[in-house]
Amino acid sequence: MDTKKLFRGFWTLFKGYWSSEDKWKARGLLAVVIALNFAMVYLLVQFNEWYQIFWDALQNYEQERFFPLLGRFTALAFIYIMIAVYAVYLRQMLQIKWRTWMTQNYLHSWMDGQIYYKLQDATDNPDQRISEDIGQFVNLSLVLLIDFLKQLTTLAAFGVVLWNLSGSITIAGLVIPGYMFWFSLVYSGIGTVLAHKVGRKLIALNFDQQKYEADFRFSMMRVRENSESIAFYRGESAELEGFNLKFSNVIKNYWQLMKKTKHLNFYANGYGQLAVLVPYLMAYPRYFAKEIQLGGLMQISSAFGRVQDALSFFVNSYDTLSTLAAVINRLAGFTEHIDDAKKIRGNVTTSTAPELKISALNVSLPTGRELLKKLSLELQNAKALVVTGASGCGKSTLLRTLAGIWAYASGEISLPSNARVMFLPQKPYLPLGTLRRALIYPSAEKNSPADEKLKATLRLVELPALVDKLDVADDWSRILSLGEQQRLAFARVLLSAPDYIFLDEATSALDEPREIEMYELLREQLPKITIVSVGHRSTLFKLHDVELNLDGTGNYTVRALNA
Repeated sequence: MDTKKLFRGFWTLFKGYWSSEDKWKARGLLAVVIALNFAMVYLLVQFNEWYQIFWDALQNYEQERFFPLLGRFTALAFIYIMIAVYAVYLRQMLQIKWRTWMTQNYLHSWMDGQIYYKLQDATDNPDQRISEDIGQFVNLSLVLLIDFLKQLTTLAAFGVVLWNLSGSITIAGLVIPGYMFWFSLVYSGIGTVLAHKVGRKLIALNFDQQKYEADFRFSMMRVRENSESIAFYRGESAELEGFNLKFSNVIKNYWQLMKKTKHLNFYANGYGQLAVLVPYLMAYPRYFAKEIQLGGLMQISSAFGRVQDALSFFVNSYDTLSTLAAVINRLAGFTEHIDDAKKIRGNVTTSTAPELKISALNVSLPTGRELLKKLSLELQNAKALVVTGASGCGKSTLLRTLAGIWAYASGEISLPSNARVMFLPQKPYLPLGTLRRALIYPSAEKNSPADEKLKATLRLVELPALVDKLDVADDWSRILSLGEQQRLAFARVLLSAPDYIFLDEATSALDEPREIEMYELLREQLPKITIVSVGHRSTLFKLHDVELNLDGTGNYTVRALNA
């Protein structure tokens, strides 16, 4: 990412919060933090003056001034400590508020319109970008912004002090006033350019390090999520090989990061230590000529150090700036992918009709291969349709299209006004938390039906062992077998009582008698429900009224069953 694009990415990320509905509170809090930092700079100027008075008093053996001057220092130090503590505290408060706003904004953008689904292959580790990168962006941006303003103020305050203290120097007949200030400016300018040359590769290395760390962490999460399948396969060696490969990327990149950081640290520390000697070397002629006293020398040294630190902001902060640049790259890329995903829209229109009606529906793969051409179909209410065909012919993709999450489709889908629709995938999603939460998902626990209704529903789907565990929190996707999870999904249907239910092989883990029981249970408890199923078993034919068969090349046939 070039510099122009980097600044554009930073501004895109930065401006949101400061122009949001919370902007005045945010700006007010930032103003207080900046004011406190300015007050700290003012106190540093007072300390600088104190150095000159104190060291002159020591040089002149003015004992009567010793303790009063120590008392003044104590008072200044106490005020400085209080201001410094609250400057950090209020900055962290602002950081929390900014991060909260950005996180909620990204979470809404990620979840809205199934963006999380559309981004499956476009963005690596979106969880890490939201949970970690946002926090880093906010923290580093605030620290660097406030430090930059503080150093700018320090430069203005101590630049005047250094100018006045350094006097003039004559070189080849040319009188240079404030020569130490000019030397500091040149020294820092050269230092900043060299720091960029030494450390510029850190940006890309930091970017890669975050990616490799996230990939390594995600590979372990995958094992936890699929532990049973891996155990059945005895896949420990293969998983270890995968871990080692991911971790080797982490270590290999970290070694490169270490080497570049070492080079930058050699340079930065050498640069900083040399700057300690410079004011003494440049002021010693005036001191030994007795133009200034020891206090003046110490004041010049202190003022030069402050000016040098201010002018060396980019040198001293280069490592932090490179980390921020990597974070900006990741977040800006994530934002671009979200914006691109929002533009991915199919040409399927929706309208209202007395019953489910599909008109001239075309479905294809992202590669352009057509799965379905001009499908037209009407399904009477309270009837059941089964979608059949060879594996890979597009059955599940048709359901995705009906759900509105498949973009590579066109046509029209009509449903009754205010129809309640529910989709059941082959493997139900069970959120972490209580069994109650898993049972009523996607409803919130605060909208939970009465316990007796939940228990009665669990008994209907033949899960009596779970009736006393409604408020037990656990990883239920690990505890329950796939067959039990599918029966729990049918319990969700009974509790939600939708008008239309779409099942994508939602009984594949059940034996045939249980499969029949679940479908009959739907008919018994929800007699007006309209069912669309995807499946392979021939037993599904007697449970449905119509068959839609797909051949995978775009053609289809419709026939009545049980006529």
